[in-house]
Amino acid sequence: MKKINILIIAIMAAFCLSACSGGNSNASSATGENGGANTPSAKKQIVTTIFPEYDWVMNILGDDPAGVEVTMLLDNGVDLHSFQPTASDIMKIATCDLFIYVGGESDEWVEDALKEATNKNMIVVDLLSVLGDAVKEEEVIEGMQEEHEHDHEHEHEEEGPEYDEHVWLSLKNAAVIVDKLAAKVADIDPEHADTYKKNAASYVQKLNALDAEYSKAVDGASVKVLLFGDRFPFRYLTDDYGLKYYAAFVGCSAETEASFETVTFLAQKMDEEGLHAVMTIEGTDHRIAETIVKNTASGDQKILSLDSMQSTTSKDAAGGVTYLSVMEKNLSVLKEALK
Repeated sequence: MKKINILIIAIMAAFCLSACSGGNSNASSATGENGGANTPSAKKQIVTTIFPEYDWVMNILGDDPAGVEVTMLLDNGVDLHSFQPTASDIMKIATCDLFIYVGGESDEWVEDALKEATNKNMIVVDLLSVLGDAVKEEEVIEGMQEEHEHDHEHEHEEEGPEYDEHVWLSLKNAAVIVDKLAAKVADIDPEHADTYKKNAASYVQKLNALDAEYSKAVDGASVKVLLFGDRFPFRYLTDDYGLKYYAAFVGCSAETEASFETVTFLAQKMDEEGLHAVMTIEGTDHRIAETIVKNTASGDQKILSLDSMQSTTSKDAAGGVTYLSVMEKNLSVLKEALK
């Protein structure tokens, strides 16, 4: 779906490397502190695509005894589904020791990017493979607006199932992934393997404790339904706790306008289920949710937002935002929605 011309990018990367080698500090971190592109960096390098992966790795590293360099590619709020790597990104991936990505349809560019790898000992981890049978197919439920077929109608008929990529929005999945990542970090730095595994074990305890809080909140809730006037990337979360949901679009949808039928259906469900809140994901465009509320009997429901961490930036991370802090905030929002 998102093919890129790797040959062109590789040429650009080579040009950028030669052009920047005369004193650019960014070039030295990507190509080795004491040499050119063929000189391995003294530091181990880990490249992640999205914020949750980045934050999990940082918790595994802890005090970072080996001084590992960690890069988050989607560090400026670009959505996973529309990301295209730059020449600099390709360079980072090509020389890193550990590369972590989601592995869904949005990451189709990765296969070509990895062909440019110069580090033949690179370890590659994709989250969907780690989770295996726990990965869910994307589903279209009652009332949900299907995507327009565009120009790929026949192409999609030949493809296999599309999987829901938003696996990080399950605390249970996160615990499994962190254990796997800790083992891989230990593989690239065996000297500090025990430290990484201990850090991971401590972090998984925090994930499990928050998971228990979610279970307790849902068990005690009077409402067991969420309704999204937006995309719906939270299927893993709702399935974890037995919540029913309705939504305007699937999680990976590129649609921005809901049909009259979709809005009418969701407004009727708001009334039938007695819901006092309509949900959105992070962002400021709540037009669909607002329209749904206007079409309910009372017209006074709240609009609440859950954060899917698809817009979290490196600046946010530097400011103290963590995977756990976002999931804790989401729990507070969930409690209000399920009153």
